[in-house]
Amino acid sequence: MTSMQKLYLLIPLAPLAGSAIAGLFGWLIGRRASHWVTILGVAVSFFASLMVFRDVLDGNGFNGAVYTWLTSGETRFEVGFLIDRLSATMMMVVTFVSLMVHVYTIGYMQDDPGYSRFFSYISLFTFSMLMLVMSNNFVQLFFGWEAVGLVSYLLIGFWYTRPTAIYANLKAFLVNRVGDFGFLLGIGLVLAYFGTLDYAAVFAQAPMLAGHAIELIGGSPWSLMTVICILLFVGAMGKSAQFPLHVWLPDSMEGPTPISALIHAATMVTAGIFMVARMSPLYELSDTALSFVMVIGAITALFMGFLGMIQNDIKRVVAYSTLSQLGYMTVALGASAYSVAIFHLMTHAFFKALLFLAAGSVIIGMHHDQDIRNMGGLRKYMPITWITSLVGSLALIGTPFLSGFYSKDSIIEAVGLSHLPGSGFAYFAVVAGVFVTAFYSFRMYFLVFHGEERFGHPVDSHDHEGGKEDDEHGHGHHGKPHESPWVVTLPLVMLAIPSLVIGYLAIGPMLFGDYFGGAIYVAERHGAMEELAHEFHGAAAMALHALTTLPFWLALGGVAVSWFFYMKRPDIPAMLKERFALFYAVLERKYGFDDFNDWFFAGGARFLGRGLWKGGDVAVIDGVLVNGTARLVGRIAQVVRHFQSGYLYHYAFAMLVGVIVLMTWFV
Repeated sequence: MTSMQKLYLLIPLAPLAGSAIAGLFGWLIGRRASHWVTILGVAVSFFASLMVFRDVLDGNGFNGAVYTWLTSGETRFEVGFLIDRLSATMMMVVTFVSLMVHVYTIGYMQDDPGYSRFFSYISLFTFSMLMLVMSNNFVQLFFGWEAVGLVSYLLIGFWYTRPTAIYANLKAFLVNRVGDFGFLLGIGLVLAYFGTLDYAAVFAQAPMLAGHAIELIGGSPWSLMTVICILLFVGAMGKSAQFPLHVWLPDSMEGPTPISALIHAATMVTAGIFMVARMSPLYELSDTALSFVMVIGAITALFMGFLGMIQNDIKRVVAYSTLSQLGYMTVALGASAYSVAIFHLMTHAFFKALLFLAAGSVIIGMHHDQDIRNMGGLRKYMPITWITSLVGSLALIGTPFLSGFYSKDSIIEAVGLSHLPGSGFAYFAVVAGVFVTAFYSFRMYFLVFHGEERFGHPVDSHDHEGGKEDDEHGHGHHGKPHESPWVVTLPLVMLAIPSLVIGYLAIGPMLFGDYFGGAIYVAERHGAMEELAHEFHGAAAMALHALTTLPFWLALGGVAVSWFFYMKRPDIPAMLKERFALFYAVLERKYGFDDFNDWFFAGGARFLGRGLWKGGDVAVIDGVLVNGTARLVGRIAQVVRHFQSGYLYHYAFAMLVGVIVLMTWFV
């Protein structure tokens, strides 16, 4: 095994070792040792990822098995790594954000009794995510996929004494099972038709099977590629919270804030985006699947943004923003702009982790009150949180020169150049989404950091966080807010730096250079990226040109409207709420998805369960099989009893009847 291969193994195993030590021996080694051992594991992983990244940029890579787990007939199930530009980029993003979250957690969770357990979980999460992005076959991909889902279940329900947290983690788990069922079917079809689960072998065979049709329902042939791609994407819809499997993500805010930053910014929710980009050689063979991906993404991008406009919990605003941005990435995938989707995934990881951690910092400063209506004027109490939040918000709405601008504008342009069915609707959705994003981001920003101070007399809200903090802090009645400790503000600053510059530095090579090399494949007939390349004249020129484009003015309009509504005329939102009560009620009920799921799926399951219990258990099993057989034996015994009389001629008569019956039976 070469030294590079040892390094590849070290990257996922270091966080795993840290997790095991903190999880199993946290009670023995104490809190400080628990956070040091896990942070060390993730730091080792991050620096090893940097070395691998440099090695990959020099033109090296790796694709091979490390360990054979199981052999069944001709098929080998292996643990293997595929190290190329795509996975190296993902490894860096995952380990960097995870490292920042680990450091931040020291400050955020300092009073929590489950301190060591929490560090163990987030390190285990990092391990699972690394196994997912480094995999070179579908088995390991599925292992990472499920492990990420399992650890997110543990993290969302971390405060397991709170009913809302338990409800939220069950919901996340069940919705992900729905997506994973489709994902598993897709992998099953790959194995059935390709005879292998190794990426390279599957991609090599894919063009030969491009025209192959299968009949799922007799008499209606479907393209094999379309079915495989859509089933795999159903898995991505669960993990990356795309409509209609998006319902778990806002509720998962019940977990502690560091989780929100880790799961919902940089890692778990981007697993689906990464997977589709990795499968580009398959998706390029099916325009139907690409259209499907694009339309689902467009619905998510626009309609989840609308929900962000009415939220009052600081973390839920950011959560709906994540949903909307994941929709943008998905739209880019549908337009065959895979590199743009990964680029947006990377920039979004930095500024969204920043926004989540800043929200957590505000929550600490506000003594665990999360309602933005109880804040205001925090700028002078929390200067570092304020300035980093502003950077994050500006990056999110796509301010020229900041990282979010380059990736978001590239998505909008790529969709505009796409000719697939559904691209017109998708283009409208991503452009309209710009205004919506700017509006809700700055509504939150203005309500939290500017205007009058409202923490003296809080609005009654029950959306606050913290297991034991509830009793101590109540609702922010305890004096003035305060800036958070350095372990909280340092990660904010560290995340604000890439949020400012990474887009400017990376757009040229990532989108228009040969950065991804062979890791991403785009068919010649999908020429959106080539057309974009003709129009690209450098990062600075792109930012300056943007000042004349529609998205820039829409973003500016969104900021202006939110400033006017919440700073100048706070009576207008209240009036609009009354005027458009129906529309507001629809948004308040989140379009009724939760109600429908509760009524149809949960209610249906209860109805079915009651039916099986009453009909199956009570009536059939207890009634017929158990008690019925006893009654039957009793009745037969009552009849047979009459023959047991003690008279010889009765017995002779019975024997005679028996012989006659047997003879008739045989003859």
